[in-house]
Amino acid sequence: MNRLALFDCDGTLVDSQASICLAMEHCFTGQKLEPPAHAAIRRIVGLSLVEAIAQLLPDAEDDLHRHLAEEYKRAYFALRTAGHIEDEPLYDGILEAIETLDANGWLLGVATGKSDRGLIRVLEAHGLRQRFVTLQTADRHPSKPHPSMIETAIAEAGAAPETTVMIGDTSFDMAMAVAANAHPLGVAWGYHTPHDLHAAGAVRVVEHASAIPAYLERL
Repeated sequence: MNRLALFDCDGTLVDSQASICLAMEHCFTGQKLEPPAHAAIRRIVGLSLVEAIAQLLPDAEDDLHRHLAEEYKRAYFALRTAGHIEDEPLYDGILEAIETLDANGWLLGVATGKSDRGLIRVLEAHGLRQRFVTLQTADRHPSKPHPSMIETAIAEAGAAPETTVMIGDTSFDMAMAVAANAHPLGVAWGYHTPHDLHAAGAVRVVEHASAIPAYLERL
């Protein structure tokens, strides 16, 4: 049975909080709404857009949530086209961790709240597209923590829940792994605290990407 290491993207592979916060601010102000605080925006990174905005505006109607999700996409694209959004940097040690896992025979995948287009852009910007055998995004799945992304990735990779690790920085990632009966591994450099990760089911939270390959080999 194949071994599968699934990574979240925003907050796990790349640091995208600056671009996400900027686009969300433009989205809200463009609709004459008070933009959320950066801390509130970081808390919803990882959810699909409609669900994320619903958490930021819990008292609003679903139609407004969906409208703002589309406005966010337009704001992000406009800011990127105008050069106000840079490519998100990889976290320290992530590239080396990916290379080591690949060399050790792990299949690699991504499970993210990004769109297909957004994920491919990030992976290609860092020359990582060919490293991953399965890519699961919000375009084709319910929002995290629903287990659909992991279940589909397992099927595509020929793995099993017990040979699959979900590596992520949010409680949504950990809860998704628990729901899919996969192994939940948290990372401490993203947008939720280690306490949040453990509370959502993380078996361990690593402090640096260099610790990921060694930990996975002990499973």
